[in-house]
Amino acid sequence: MTTTTATTSATATAASNAATPEPTGAAPDAQQPVEPATLHAPVIDWFAAHARDLPWRRPEAGAWGVMVSEFMLQQTPVSRVLPVYQEWLARWPRPADLAAEAPGEAVRAWGRLGYPRRALRLHGAAAAMVERHGGEVPRDHHQLLALPGVGEYTAAAVASFAYGQRHAVLDTNVRRVFARAVTGSEYPPNASTAAERKLARMLLPEDEATAASWAAATMELGALLCTARNPKCEGCPIASACAWRRAGSPAHQGPPRRGQTYAGTDRQVRGKLLAVLRTAPAPVPQSVLDRVWHDPEQRTRALAGLVTDGLAERLPDGRYRLPGTR
Repeated sequence: MTTTTATTSATATAASNAATPEPTGAAPDAQQPVEPATLHAPVIDWFAAHARDLPWRRPEAGAWGVMVSEFMLQQTPVSRVLPVYQEWLARWPRPADLAAEAPGEAVRAWGRLGYPRRALRLHGAAAAMVERHGGEVPRDHHQLLALPGVGEYTAAAVASFAYGQRHAVLDTNVRRVFARAVTGSEYPPNASTAAERKLARMLLPEDEATAASWAAATMELGALLCTARNPKCEGCPIASACAWRRAGSPAHQGPPRRGQTYAGTDRQVRGKLLAVLRTAPAPVPQSVLDRVWHDPEQRTRALAGLVTDGLAERLPDGRYRLPGTR
């Protein structure tokens, strides 16, 4: 694994709220600035030794495998993604293979990963790649951003993880690592901010390959050690430089952390309706869908939402199906 050698003075300024390791016996000073280069090597070396062997990290995954994983991993744990990812790549090993199918087949294969609009977006991205890029995942960041369903995070992640480019890749795990290690907060803001994005860019190593390693390593650090609950600071390679830990690990003082509710929500009803459509061998009559949920008003609203979002189609005879399927 490559490690970095030098950073710009602007990068050092960006991390001015982090702390440097104190000599033995010295009193800690949580406000003392740290050179970002002192964070890069320990984190990247830790990643080289402890990274999980995940299929989308293997060379044979290619850019398409990386892109599929990034769509699937949004708000979904690795353990749930793995079996669906493997089945997906076995069925659709190239973007053109997916684009040739009806979008409803992507929704069907998505299974119970949740947030099924991601399946439609991935199908749309595959179709656009066939149309614009010869069926290949583009290397250019701006071309990635222009694909349907690809936002700043996904474009940066694919460019970095698939093509080794220098981009700030900010997911929830990375944001939490930076909040603690650099700014001294237990948690980042509920929504990403311009200040976080600026800090992430300033913390990037200058060398392209090292920057790509840093992006993957900080993400893994947040997933395995710097977790939202019960962080494993004793195993963290930058614990001695962590501003939050050196400040005494103060409790979160910002707005309450948002919890996700599911039971009884329209999202749950949508999931139940979609489960019927996914498993049905033919279009489903309204009467079958009516048995899914007890509240007719909520059920009607959820079903209408699926149709509006393109996740279901209503046929002229009143039956429903996944979009484009038979």
